[in-house]
Amino acid sequence: MKEKLFALVGFSTQRHNLKEEIMSGLTTFITMSYILALLPAMFMPLAAKGFPVNSVFTATALATVVGTLFMAFLAKRPFGQGPGLTLNVFFVQTICLALGYSWQFALTAVLIEGILFVLLCLSNMRQIIFDMVPTSLKHAIAVGIGFFIAMIGFKNSGLLADGTIFNHMATLTSTSSVLFVVGLILTGLFTIMRVKGGLLLSITIVTIIGIPLGVTTIPDNIFETPSSPAPLFCQFSWNTIFTPDLWVCVLIMLFFDVFDSLGTIVGVMANSGLIRKNGRIPRMQVIMLSDALGTITGACLGCSTVTTYVESATGVAEGGRTGLSALVIALCFLVSLFLAPLFLAIPAAATAPVMVMAGFYLFSSVRHISLTKPEETMPAFLTILLMPVTGSISDGILAGLFTYIILTFIVELVQRIKRHRAKKQPE
Repeated sequence: MKEKLFALVGFSTQRHNLKEEIMSGLTTFITMSYILALLPAMFMPLAAKGFPVNSVFTATALATVVGTLFMAFLAKRPFGQGPGLTLNVFFVQTICLALGYSWQFALTAVLIEGILFVLLCLSNMRQIIFDMVPTSLKHAIAVGIGFFIAMIGFKNSGLLADGTIFNHMATLTSTSSVLFVVGLILTGLFTIMRVKGGLLLSITIVTIIGIPLGVTTIPDNIFETPSSPAPLFCQFSWNTIFTPDLWVCVLIMLFFDVFDSLGTIVGVMANSGLIRKNGRIPRMQVIMLSDALGTITGACLGCSTVTTYVESATGVAEGGRTGLSALVIALCFLVSLFLAPLFLAIPAAATAPVMVMAGFYLFSSVRHISLTKPEETMPAFLTILLMPVTGSISDGILAGLFTYIILTFIVELVQRIKRHRAKKQPE
């Protein structure tokens, strides 16, 4: 029975380590678990429009479970999936609040976007989009996501404060920020010493230290009965599917979903040993398909677009390589439906250092970027720079891709003109 389960998630006892896969899943879950508290808070402004906010926690957990199970059994990769924060902001703040549409309208757009994404994955267009990204940019995406996820870690710790234009370092005046530095040192030491499960061990130690310091709050109740997701289930606005406004929203969502997913997958897998020398990623089609199917399921449950989470890099850093890690993530989120107060008690000061260390792990991809060709190096630089600066993976990818296309075209045009003139020169 156990061997059959292992085969279903792509785990082999000869090639993979069971302990590393489990540790990987636990680490990714802990670094992702903040969405259980954040997503319901992000939907609060829609309460006045009749949105059942009390059901969002359950819907978020279930959408994460189902989406991650697709990744475990279909793609067989160690990625966690959940409702994406960027697209959730677009769902709530733009579609529902700024444009004034109903939340049912927004959920319909998410569903159609997911269906189009599935069709895209099943067609050759998905491979065309992937092949558009040159190898140098694929490695730059990994480095950019490394800086992106590290910046999230610093912001979550409270040590990186928002300035008027740029971010600036806050002083170590709070207990939480000091604890973050302690956690950062621990994760660094455990990584250098190659301690198995070091990232998860660091989270545990910092959480325990935080109890007497008042950073870790012990919950009054560990067990909690989840609210019913029924008020959100399949609440679609079918009478709007032929309106131009709906399709504009659908195309915007599809655009960001495709490039965010592509960037995250390439970045997280960069140092996993699963990317071939030519830059191809095995099972890329089913990885993206799992992402798309997660979006359809999430829409039915009442969530914004489901996407692969960059926090999966923390699990890959722990050695996760197969769908077994994703299965562990899904099971943890399933348990969290009933033990949410316990998991939400883990402070950001404990998880933030792990995200910074995951950024360091991805940074090593910079060695694969050629510095001898400016037409490749400059787009790679922009990709790396803009991801953390703009806070958007897709913005970084598009900036790098467009710059690469323009520079390559101009360089090729100039060379052709030179060759043409050389041929006309008299001997």
